[in-house]
Amino acid sequence: MSKPKILVTNDDGITAPGIRALVSFMNEIGDVTVVAPNSPQSGKGHAITINSTLTFEEITLEGPQRDYSLSGTPVDCVKFALDKILDYKPDLVVSGINHGANNSINVIYSGTMSAAVEAGVEGLQAIGFSLLDYNWDADFSQSKEFIQDIVRKILANPLPQGIVLNVNIPKLPAEEIKGIRVCKQADAKWEENFDERINPHGKKYYWLTGYFNNMDSSPDADENALSNGYVSVVPVKFDLTAYEYIDVLKKSLE
Repeated sequence: MSKPKILVTNDDGITAPGIRALVSFMNEIGDVTVVAPNSPQSGKGHAITINSTLTFEEITLEGPQRDYSLSGTPVDCVKFALDKILDYKPDLVVSGINHGANNSINVIYSGTMSAAVEAGVEGLQAIGFSLLDYNWDADFSQSKEFIQDIVRKILANPLPQGIVLNVNIPKLPAEEIKGIRVCKQADAKWEENFDERINPHGKKYYWLTGYFNNMDSSPDADENALSNGYVSVVPVKFDLTAYEYIDVLKKSLE
């Protein structure tokens, strides 16, 4: 039997330790092609490049996979891979492993998850993986067993059309992770402010600061599963329609 064809991307850049770990994990499962940004693209969300040109090059990195570096966003990488690099549709698109959390409301801002969502828009199976460790030298090996388990199960039991997975892994040794929990997105948000400072020339500048406020106490929320030592898996839909409000709105507008 032929191996499944897997496209790997991320938002931290093609040489980031997280994606290199994910590539090595996927090489044990399938035939891997990597198309990833040539520089960090964190927080880009679903941005695409429309006002400048894109360039790409094939580069040589460790492993049997083919690696392509693109001067664009994570979503650009998926679009470009499907149109210009691959002559087939991959069986699975995996994005990550992100350096840091993409649970709860972070899914909106995440370039990692937006790449997975874009693959879903194209009708492909897709999963975004994140580790709750922002350290560049984080130990990604702890996530191998869980990532490979999830990937193999999704390849064997494909997701419904229009759904992708958002997987977050707690910052714990593998033996301390209690298991996998299928969750909902927690009701949580960033409480933000812009810290005002003065540069040496007397001009004002600002740093975005704040803290993460979890307002959700339900045990099936991803934030709480992670806090209790579980890998969280949230099925994500990219159809943002509020179907439950359509009939109400029709009564007031039509």
